[in-house]
Amino acid sequence: MKTYDAVIIGGGHNGLVTAGYLQRAGLEVCVVEKNDWVGGAATSRELSPGVTYSNCSYVCSLFRPEIMRDLELPKHGLQIVGYEGGAVLTRDGGYLASYRDHNQHRREFARYSPRDGEAYERYARDVTRQCRFIQPLLMRTAPDPFSYRPRDIGELLFLAKKMGEFTPEQMALTLRFWTMSISDFLDEYFETDVVKAYLALSGIIGTALGPMSPGTAYVLLHHYMGEVDGSVGAWGYARGGMGAVTQALSKSFQASGGTIRTGSAVDKVIVRNGRATGVALANGDEISGKLVISNADVKRTFLKLVDEKDLPEKFVHRVRHFKMRGSSGKVNIALDGLPEFPALPKGSTCIKGDLHFTDSVERIERGYDDWKAERWSADPFLDAMIPTTLDPTMSHPGKHFMSCFVQYCPPKVEGRDWTDADRDGFAESVVSQIAEYSPGFRDRILHMEVRTPRELEAEVGLTEGNIFQGELTFDQLLFNRPVPGYAQYRSPIDGLYMCGSSTHPGGGVMGAPGYNAANEVLRDLKISRKHMSPAHEVL
Repeated sequence: MKTYDAVIIGGGHNGLVTAGYLQRAGLEVCVVEKNDWVGGAATSRELSPGVTYSNCSYVCSLFRPEIMRDLELPKHGLQIVGYEGGAVLTRDGGYLASYRDHNQHRREFARYSPRDGEAYERYARDVTRQCRFIQPLLMRTAPDPFSYRPRDIGELLFLAKKMGEFTPEQMALTLRFWTMSISDFLDEYFETDVVKAYLALSGIIGTALGPMSPGTAYVLLHHYMGEVDGSVGAWGYARGGMGAVTQALSKSFQASGGTIRTGSAVDKVIVRNGRATGVALANGDEISGKLVISNADVKRTFLKLVDEKDLPEKFVHRVRHFKMRGSSGKVNIALDGLPEFPALPKGSTCIKGDLHFTDSVERIERGYDDWKAERWSADPFLDAMIPTTLDPTMSHPGKHFMSCFVQYCPPKVEGRDWTDADRDGFAESVVSQIAEYSPGFRDRILHMEVRTPRELEAEVGLTEGNIFQGELTFDQLLFNRPVPGYAQYRSPIDGLYMCGSSTHPGGGVMGAPGYNAANEVLRDLKISRKHMSPAHEVL
């Protein structure tokens, strides 16, 4: 039986990033994926004739440009199409537009409030300062603060140096920022409800917290520091849907000689004499590997794929208490024509970006109240997008695809598992809200794909449907992610590594966890990493 140098569990984007780097370093790598396609949460599928869906993740910005260059993803078909902005539609029939251009964005805020227009300058400056601190840490292994190894000490000194760039006043503001709510943070700058509602999105998306919950200001930062074609903070569509990202990664990996086995669900990690030696598949096959690297989340990896007897009791305890708490759902809609939104000026480019229908922080918070009561939000917060307005490859002429990311959607409904009737009720809450702002919307619907946390866990492998493989709260970041003492992509079992979003720096289609994991594996094997770009750039 063939023995690979490394077997990677899961063909999501981080698993494929790790695989690509290891294969290019000269290792023989096999990726095993339970579905009949690769991609994980970054997939594109045609579920309605002539319309391609981005089934889970739906926009691109966070994916690191260093990885795109190293793995030559544009050569393998990846193209990102930036969009200019979007709009919040208000209940009184108005709208707040958003634009990629900073000055145009500021003028739109000033249309509602001159004071908010001026405040946007301070806001953008202060958030960018935080990004400049955090961004260089994304593609560096988090230091172990309790280690005396020279490398950990060096990383702690690097962190201290970065913090030393702040004045005492800026340091105090930074510590407040990391721990405060997005609502309180925005109140310090803006006075208009709809402006604050628009900016609050990035603080609560994918997070089991409301805008008034402490810690949500940092989640804003996590989404703010992406870029498209060098434009910091910009967002775009992957041409052909988000599956184009993982298709390019898989092509790059296979072009280097890598092996992908789809339709190969892993039943368990094989551990012999305290070392991982391969994986056993659900169909009874075994694949041997000198190393095993899991792209599954930390709970799925260590509570389902590994025997508890092979792990320290304290480690298992911490894994059990790692917070998942899914809070999101997804409704994908094939449309027989472009929907109309009378509030938007005729010919507005806003329809090509993100559309929101919640015009106050209070409305978002009430949606979170429903989640706490284990109900889907009666008045959900939607991040709705129609990528076919910019990407004609996703649909036949005249047809369109609308992606609706939904907050809030609980892992269980009033203590019980989701039923099909619950799923239909959840979908109706989404369609009803859109229809309030778009007459005739229902008549344009050709097909819908509805994904609650039940479907996200069963089909994509996201425990409790958490899109980040674990919440991005301050207690689960840096050297605490996923477990103190094991935040450097290694595990208590020799030869078993982690590369998924449960590790630093967290979720989103970023690729940084996969890059960092590959870096650590090659470091342990004492193999050259010269093909890996040093990721020390700053904004």
